[in-house]
Amino acid sequence: QVQLVESGGGLVQAGGSLRLSCAASGRTLSSYAMGWFRQAPGKEREFVATISWSGNIKFYADSVKGRFTINRDNAKNTVYLQMNSLKPEDTAVYYCAGTHRTASDLRIAPEKSNDWGRGTQVTGSS
Repeated sequence: QVQLVESGGGLVQAGGSLRLSCAASGRTLSSYAMGWFRQAPGKEREFVATISWSGNIKFYADSVKGRFTINRDNAKNTVYLQMNSLKPEDTAVYYCAGTHRTASDLRIAPEKSNDWGRGTQVTGSS
């Protein structure tokens, strides 16, 4: 069983930046695709970004494309989400997810993911 722990959230003024980290522990492999999702109050969980095990394939939601960057360091079993130009609408709890399936599968069917973190709060103030 893989455990995922997010960190790096906080309160940032609009236009600011944050970097989220998700550290994985347990039985991880280099084939472990990972991603980020977010959920705002009163809304369903939303896809943000996913990344393949190699880091060569990345998917982004249109709402964050050009502002957010996902990457990973397999040696550290960690995935990152660099968030720039934060907007108030980015405010949500951000969740890390992982799967032994593909990054595309994780994006399309996140509820089939094997592992989820508990989330970290990100607030972009106006």
